[in-house]
Amino acid sequence: MDPDVIITGLTKELTAELKIMSKTKDLNEKEAHSRIIKNLCQSLGVFFDLMNEIMPFDPDDLNNEDVPF
Repeated sequence: MDPDVIITGLTKELTAELKIMSKTKDLNEKEAHSRIIKNLCQSLGVFFDLMNEIMPFDPDDLNNEDVPF
């Protein structure tokens, strides 16, 4: 599974849910959409945390030295 594809899909779903929620008038429906949005954001957070663990080095901080692995 390609993380870029997953992140793109989650982002599209998040955008769609935000648009639907903005048009919803019923309070109970808004709450349901807000829970979906919260879950999508948490799912995106999992991938961002994973990327942070995989890529802890900033290329600008390396000063043209070899990567230590």
